[in-house]
Amino acid sequence: MARPTPTYPSPSFAKRVLTIVGGYGSGKSEVAVNLARQLALTGGKPVAIADLDIVNPYFRSREATRQLSELGIQSIHPTGGLAHADLPIILPEVRGAMEQFGGTLILDVGGDDVGARVLGSLADAVPADDYELLLVLNAHRPFTATVAGCRALMAKIEATSRLAFTGIISNTHMLEHTTVETIREGLRLARALAADTGLPIAFVAALEDQVRQINPEEIDVPVLMLDRLLLKPWERPSRRPGG
Repeated sequence: MARPTPTYPSPSFAKRVLTIVGGYGSGKSEVAVNLARQLALTGGKPVAIADLDIVNPYFRSREATRQLSELGIQSIHPTGGLAHADLPIILPEVRGAMEQFGGTLILDVGGDDVGARVLGSLADAVPADDYELLLVLNAHRPFTATVAGCRALMAKIEATSRLAFTGIISNTHMLEHTTVETIREGLRLARALAADTGLPIAFVAALEDQVRQINPEEIDVPVLMLDRLLLKPWERPSRRPGG
């Protein structure tokens, strides 16, 4: 018999603009769409998500537009023939939402310091005292496997985006090969990085069936329970005219 799922606090933020960044393969977009859904269900405020990923054409938050819209979440991204283009398209609606949106705005920023160039072009619109810049840390990616590697990546992103990091998201995974020990390993690195930088761990992100197997005493931060909302191109339903 499966043990009951431990009860953890859900991620919550007082800031209005939540910027989610991370290296290639960190799982950043999956975290962003799951966080948008969780905040829409529990936060009591309108939620919007802007897809600023110009690096990875495979896993983009725009792929979950239908699921998010069913929860009343506004998705901001190119539409029509440009919806799936691998182009650095920044909509004016993004800047408008950063300046005026009355709820929580999540920015899904692609890649690493290359993707962070988008933020640099929008830095003047980021509210100085009303944003979070959160690093999605996957200890199984080459540039974030050590504290030193994380610090180097963070320094590049900060210099490019002209914004300062405010927190860490532990999202260590190996896709379908993720184990409970994988999650533990990632949390250990996140704690080491937090101690080194003085930044808090905003939350741990993991699938619910994996979290269920961990002793609750091992996790002392909020937890975002993940559902797999983003699929590889070959896993998605075929797009047919009128379908």
